[in-house]
Amino acid sequence: MSSRATEAAKAALASIDLAGYDAEQMRLMKERCILVDEEDNALGAADKKTCHLMDNINKGLLHRAFSVFVFRPSDGKLLLQQRATEKITFPDMWTNTCCSHPLDDFEEEKVEKDQLGVKVAASRKLDHELGIPQSQTPIEEFQYLTRIHYLAPSTGMWGEHEVDYILFLTADVTVTPNPNEIRDHKYVDKAELQAMFDDSSNSFTPWFKLIARDFLFGWWDTLLERKDQKGLVVAKSLAGVADGTKVVKMV
Repeated sequence: MSSRATEAAKAALASIDLAGYDAEQMRLMKERCILVDEEDNALGAADKKTCHLMDNINKGLLHRAFSVFVFRPSDGKLLLQQRATEKITFPDMWTNTCCSHPLDDFEEEKVEKDQLGVKVAASRKLDHELGIPQSQTPIEEFQYLTRIHYLAPSTGMWGEHEVDYILFLTADVTVTPNPNEIRDHKYVDKAELQAMFDDSSNSFTPWFKLIARDFLFGWWDTLLERKDQKGLVVAKSLAGVADGTKVVKMV
């Protein structure tokens, strides 16, 4: 989407009635995402409202995001969250530990070298959504795997169109959920997650389903196979298991 088209999209959005949404979630929609092309080259910024409107997504507006998977070191179980009912996009759906965006509002979150920006944003959002102290999610312990490009409509006018960085972290964390962000959370092993997928009463975010379908279970196997001498799983052991230089298109 050109800069002129982006400005037109913002103007059109101003006329849309957003009354009825949760006040805190609407406040967060003022945050500014990093706009990118399909190769993840930064193009500028736009607020979350603009980035998540399907009218703009259908015209090609694309932004940078991340998906974090936090595993417990002792048994390799994955921490899931169920998104709050108040969420504007994909409410009440189960997903990976935390999914959000590096922001143009913070200079450090725009740093691309060694995926520093998305790792800083991931630590910030794990604190915001799950109440996990940032001291428990040190930046250097995140393992970047790859990036996926996907498009997914949500309800009504909203959706997602992202270049999504996949990050793994193994850590013992203290979870104190923010109820405006998270309805529920749980740790699961591979069999328990598969049983959740097989249960039609559960719903899942589209990016989580894509990552699980093509990547998650294989990487999870490798994570469990590469336990350290103490028998603990270590996310950093996955360095090199995926080609992180390319954006994998899944739209």
